[in-house]
Amino acid sequence: MLAEDSTLLREGLVRLLTEEGHEVPAAVGDAVALLREVEAQPPDLVVVDIRMPPTHTDEGLRAALEIRTRWPGVGVLVLSQHMERNYAAQLLMPNAERVGYLLKDRVAQVEEFLDALERIQAGGAAIDPEVVRQLVIRTTHSDPLARLTPRERSVLETLAQGHTNAGISEKLCVSMSTVEKNLNTIFDKLELPHTTGYNRRILAVLRYLES
Repeated sequence: MLAEDSTLLREGLVRLLTEEGHEVPAAVGDAVALLREVEAQPPDLVVVDIRMPPTHTDEGLRAALEIRTRWPGVGVLVLSQHMERNYAAQLLMPNAERVGYLLKDRVAQVEEFLDALERIQAGGAAIDPEVVRQLVIRTTHSDPLARLTPRERSVLETLAQGHTNAGISEKLCVSMSTVEKNLNTIFDKLELPHTTGYNRRILAVLRYLES
């Protein structure tokens, strides 16, 4: 399901998703209508703009948070025109599963947008690279983060975007063993507990970056 007050973007997304083989049971222009549609027929995934009528402030975000609370099985991808650090934190905490936060410019990069949808549908996360970059920049004063090498920082940023080890290996053109070694070093340097759950690792990284 889609919730976007721009008719042009909304219709464009419907067409894109339909052409890619997805079913779009509802495409609405405000958050109230979205909640009504989700309640009537919960979809696999919702794509919602943060700023929606009537005030164009955070109606979409509040709808996304309500959906994540009331229908935890529904994936949620939030779109934003600009980087909203506080909004990103609200959406991702305390559970970074089946959730995504992308800047609207990313939608124009069709493959990345579709990849984000697939990761969310599979139970993972999809965080815009620019959002992660801004979070990292804001925490460079932190001693643990300052200990990371440039390679480790790249691995951390890619991990926080929601990629699996295989995805990190592909994006950074390094071997899986190198990724695993870097991740172990990163978690040691950041004093984060070792976990086997992919999404829990992302959540731990994002929590650290938000501290």
